[in-house]
Amino acid sequence: MLKTSSHGSIIRIQLARTILGRPLYTVAAYLVDGLLIDSGPPHTARQLIAWLQEQEVQQVVNTHHHEDHSGGNGPIQRALRVPVAVPPAAVPLVTHFPQLELYRRIVWGQPAGVTAQVLGEMVKTAQHHFQVIPTPGHSPDHVCFYEPEQGWLFSGDLFIHERAHYLRRDEDLDELMKSLQQVLALGPKLLICSHAGVIEDACGAIERKIAYWEQLRIQAHSLRRSGLSIHEVTNHLLGGEGWMTRVSGGHMSKINLVRALLKSNG
Repeated sequence: MLKTSSHGSIIRIQLARTILGRPLYTVAAYLVDGLLIDSGPPHTARQLIAWLQEQEVQQVVNTHHHEDHSGGNGPIQRALRVPVAVPPAAVPLVTHFPQLELYRRIVWGQPAGVTAQVLGEMVKTAQHHFQVIPTPGHSPDHVCFYEPEQGWLFSGDLFIHERAHYLRRDEDLDELMKSLQQVLALGPKLLICSHAGVIEDACGAIERKIAYWEQLRIQAHSLRRSGLSIHEVTNHLLGGEGWMTRVSGGHMSKINLVRALLKSNG
């Protein structure tokens, strides 16, 4: 699946593998002024290339190495002959991409290795300058791209949703909260997220996400002190686990979030 929509000069490209016509899990890449921010999963690379061949693409950058954000790098690089740049810590990972768990290979696909350049502190296009902001937490190599004149914050997987209920087993909640505070201090006008789309109330959305997790943390500690088990706390606060938890074997789950909240003292 490939669907596009525009917000001024920014084009959102929604990508997903479909089964019986239904998307499994949608992620977005963005094209602005010849810059492709993220390249989607391997399963959608052919569709993305066919669309990009009708566009002006001069360079590709990634917010982080995860396969739904970097999986199109190699095919795009070979087809369009454009440079690919990734965060420093992502270079060895995209060069020799680790073998993924089965569910990730099914939903997004296994990326092949790609020759990538190292992102510097700034990405320049004809009309814009994007600051590269390290924002670890979702992954150690995660970065955001901030255009200060426009107030655009391309946030990759830092935001995702105001009321996120799930956490990956390998995410660092404390680092996520610090990174959210860091980008909030920039005062962005537009939040451009890989999952939530384009959000005009950027600061408000980030503040509400931080406040939601902080309130959950307080409630989780209170319920734990009252004698509830971690599973009971999770069910009380967030309800039962969803399909992604079952499919991922618990790699992505609500209980991961509660465990992280209980480890954190704010």
